[in-house]
Amino acid sequence: MGTRAKVLDAGVSGDTTAGGLARLDWALGERPHATIVELGANDGLRGLAPAQTEANLNAILRKLGAMPVLLSGMLAPPNLGAEYGRDFAGAFQRVAAAHPAAIFDPFFLEGVAGNPALNQADGIHPNAEGVRLLVRRLLPLVETLLSRLT
Repeated sequence: MGTRAKVLDAGVSGDTTAGGLARLDWALGERPHATIVELGANDGLRGLAPAQTEANLNAILRKLGAMPVLLSGMLAPPNLGAEYGRDFAGAFQRVAAAHPAAIFDPFFLEGVAGNPALNQADGIHPNAEGVRLLVRRLLPLVETLLSRLT
């Protein structure tokens, strides 16, 4: 039992939604059957305009068309203020609402962010235990994504 799937890691450390959009044609050249879109953390860390993050994510999902997609959201760091945080989280929520076929995970780092025991010394990136928890939490969503393959 299982699903035969080819996994392509098209991520680039430090990337933004604009970088992901710019690389999308290259990634689609590999002819994936499904996509996990997990971008935006660096947009928030850099304080980029949530409207631009939203526009880039919408463009990515439009380009993916009918392909099964898991969209994983991000929250802005609290030091950017409550208004920015609301606008940033709202960008992901609006993208998900505009693309209802996409599976939506509101916060990729749920249960890990802000916990020193689950993050590397930089306080941003999950350590091995944090990654294990993320994988465990995301596995049902990935299974749902794979169930949508034709």
